[in-house]
Parts: sequence; structure tokens; C-alpha cells
Amino acid sequence: MSTQKNNEGHRQRLRDKFLQNGLDGFLDYEIIELLLTLGTPRSDCKQSARDALKKFGSLKSVLEATPVELKEIKGIGENNVFGLKIAQAVSRRYLADKIINKDFIRSADEVKDYLQHQLRDKTKEVFVAIYLNGRNQIIKMEELFQGTLSTSAVYPREVVKGALENDAAAIVFVHNHPSGNPNPSQDDLSITKKLKDALMSIDVSVHDHIIIAGNDLYSFADHGLI
Repeated sequence: MSTQKNNEGHRQRLRDKFLQNGLDGFLDYEIIELLLTLGTPRSDCKQSARDALKKFGSLKSVLEATPVELKEIKGIGENNVFGLKIAQAVSRRYLADKIINKDFIRSADEVKDYLQHQLRDKTKEVFVAIYLNGRNQIIKMEELFQGTLSTSAVYPREVVKGALENDAAAIVFVHNHPSGNPNPSQDDLSITKKLKDALMSIDVSVHDHIIIAGNDLYSFADHGLI
């Protein structure tokens, strides 16, 4: 009984600490512990949190780990995974909502933060379209394709359809390189030209094609390729 009361007291202290000061002063394992307790509020999650941090190396890596990988750690079950994944999903939705209706250029840093948070740890290539209105404000972001990109995998008809459905005046393309190399491949160059030509036929401009590779970012526009 005393152990259970100690656990409850410890969890309550963590919650009070968060409500008073946010995450300031929290160690990474304490943040993980707090998230794990969302799924099992009566369990002691301290050691599981320490083990998760040791296994994956950082808070970011713990949040990006798959449910299967997380459940390999003693004390972490389906309910605990929920706590970690809901936090990750909410943060991504928050970053996305933060940039909708904002000017793409003026909000470049916030857009970059969102894209890197969303794509840098993906193990597969993901191809995203950012639709802009006539004032360069972001209307919507949409994942178009997933898997290794090639000219045969990209369908200009679908991209044109998306641009028309969202009444876009311009588009920014984004995809990730899981290899960590941000430089564009020949397929990347061919795909960009193919899509740019298709969109030109409906008077929609391609402002940029951005490649995310870990913490690195490559802009076709900055390199004079758009």
C-alpha cells in the first residue's frame, strides 16, 4: 500500500510541476515518464522511461519509435504507447495548424520546423504538396505519394487535380531523403520538371521543391532549379 501511495505522490508531483512551469526543469526521462503514465495512471513508469531513453538515445527518438519497438521495453504496453503517440500527434497537428493561412515566405522558419518534425525520421520517402493561394498563404498540406520516388510513381494528373480542388495559385513540393543526403537525385530533378510542366498548363506556379534529410534542408529555388 505504501509503495502505491509513494507512486501516486510522485506522479502528482510531476503533474503539479508541469502545470506550474511547463516542461522547464524536466529531465528527458521525466517527460517520457509523464507521457507513459497517461496510459497507465497507477503504474510506476520511472524505470521504463529511463530504459526507453537509454535504448533510443533521445526524447525525440523515443517519440519517433514504432509501437513495436517501444513495447520491447519492459513495462511499456499498448496503453503506454498511446501516451507517447498522442503527444507526438498533437504536436504535429499544432505545428501544422500554426502555419495554415500564413504567408509561406514570411513563415519560412515555422514551415521548416513543421516539415522537419513531420518528415525527418520517416524510413520511407514521402512526397507532400503545400497548396498556396494568390497571396502566398498556405491553404492546405497534403501527402501525395509514399515509397521510393521515381518518375513512374508520380502522377501529374493527381497533382493537377489536387491543385484545382484546392483552388491553388501555386504549389511547393516537399519530400524527405531517409538516407540523410539532402542533394536531389536525377529522379528528383525529372519529377520536378514533369510536375512543373503539368501545372503550368493550368496556370499554377511551382514556387519550390524542398528536400528534408534529417536536420538538413535543400531548396530547389535557392539553388536556381525552379
